[in-house]
Amino acid sequence: MTTLNVLFLCTHNSARSILSEALLNHMVTGASGTRFKAYSAGSSPRENQQPNPLGLQVLKSAGIDTSYLSSKSWDVFAKPDAPHMDLVITVCDNAAGEICPYWPGQPATAHWGYADPSAVEGTDEDRLQAFRHTMYLIQKRLQLLVDLPADKLQKAMLQHTAKELSQVHA
Repeated sequence: MTTLNVLFLCTHNSARSILSEALLNHMVTGASGTRFKAYSAGSSPRENQQPNPLGLQVLKSAGIDTSYLSSKSWDVFAKPDAPHMDLVITVCDNAAGEICPYWPGQPATAHWGYADPSAVEGTDEDRLQAFRHTMYLIQKRLQLLVDLPADKLQKAMLQHTAKELSQVHA
C-alpha cells in the first residue's frame, strides 16, 4: 500500500499543525503498511519559533512522542528534495486564506479549521484544557481519515474526501 504524505499548515507552526502532525503519526505508528506520514509547517513562523510548550505537554501526557517535532516554514516542503505531498490541510483560518507555494504533483487540499488554543487566556489549567480540547477535535477528524477505505484515498478521490471531512463537526 502506498503511503500518503500529509502536510498540516498553520501560520506559525507551533500549535494546531504540530498537534495534527504528532497525532496522525502516532495513530499510524506500528501499523503494517502505514498509509500516512504526517508533516507540519507554517506560512510565517516567527524567528526561532518553537512548538508551543503546552501543546507538547498535552501530547506527552497522551503518550505521544514529541522528540522529532519542530516549527518550520512551508518553504522547506517546496524544495526539490522535499517529500512529495499527497494532501495539504490548513488547520487555521489565517493559513487557509494565504497564497500557498506551488506544491509539486498538485496534492489534494482541504481546510480543517480549529480555534487557536494558544490564544486562550486564563489560568494554566484553562490554557491546558484548550490544548486538550483542540487535540481531541483534531484526533476525531484524523480517526475518520485513518479509517477510510483505500478507494477513498486514491488520488482521484482524495480531494473530494478531504473536503468532505472538513464538513464533519468535530
